[in-house]
Amino acid sequence: MSHAKALSEQIIERVDTAAEALKNINDIQDVDIATAQREVVWNDGKLKLYHFHREGEAKAHTPMLVSYALVNRWEMMDLQPNRSFIRKLISEGIDVYLIDWGYPTKIDRYKTLEDYVLGHINDCVDVVRQRHNLQKINLLGVCQGGTFSLMYSALFPEKIKNLITLVTPVDFDNEEGLLFKWAKDMDVDAVVDGFGGIIPGDFLNTGFDLLKPMNKTRKYMALPDTMKNKATLMNFLRMERWVADSPAQAGETYRRFIKDMYQHNKLIKGEFKLDGRTVDLSKINMPILTIYAKDDHIVPPATTKPINDLVSSKDKELMEFPGGHIGVFVGARSQDLLTPAIAKWLVERD
Repeated sequence: MSHAKALSEQIIERVDTAAEALKNINDIQDVDIATAQREVVWNDGKLKLYHFHREGEAKAHTPMLVSYALVNRWEMMDLQPNRSFIRKLISEGIDVYLIDWGYPTKIDRYKTLEDYVLGHINDCVDVVRQRHNLQKINLLGVCQGGTFSLMYSALFPEKIKNLITLVTPVDFDNEEGLLFKWAKDMDVDAVVDGFGGIIPGDFLNTGFDLLKPMNKTRKYMALPDTMKNKATLMNFLRMERWVADSPAQAGETYRRFIKDMYQHNKLIKGEFKLDGRTVDLSKINMPILTIYAKDDHIVPPATTKPINDLVSSKDKELMEFPGGHIGVFVGARSQDLLTPAIAKWLVERD
């Protein structure tokens, strides 16, 4: 084949690819995420407490409350119908509630960790307890929301029946994750004060991008192939919508979390206090399932595994997920392996 003919065929192939990509883009009416049916059962200012609709009876009598991180949005757990952590839990017979922290603004810049843990989480736990006439409910914490859940369960063990932590850091004295290294030397006062007491979501996302800077380059370099297939394109756009929809952070909460966790590792040392009360993780005595992702570059396994040694629970289990931080929520193995295992663990302890 002559060079001219080969070049011509490449041009034709690229034109066809571009035409198909344009057609796929033109056909998109909306990029919808978090479509599982739910209702707001309680709210407090910007915070909303959702209860997800379920068909049929729950296999576990005790409902579960999900505490997501303040970073990014909970919609990652319900990205699309066939890649939904929440839908899968519901289909496995779990009654699911979830805290939506909302979008902090300047008026929230003085909100504290006490406001989130002793205030919001405690209020939501009590609402679920009252709705179901139960003394204890199940609690699942995700990433930073898992750290909050550990704090809460240590202070209010009488309200939690079973605790699950998902990719949750507890030992912040870690050299494996870049995020942990950077935070140790961060002048967090300058950051918080420089932004006027409210940390923009874009600032946080930039930090996450820099953990693996070539990932974003590869992602956009692959766009022509991504756009050829409509299903693949929709997957890409849903993820991009989730990333772009990043809430700001209350400055005082961010300041203290960085200082007390990343820089001084107070929680694991038994030195961390909320409203004057020492958070002693040995007070966690309920059954606990600790899940870490083997290839997690945001919350490395070494930051999570110590949970098992810090709690006093007799019924405790470490579970390894064969993937990364995001794969825990949207990967095929999450649907096939992880979520059914979580549901089974809860049903067995109901």
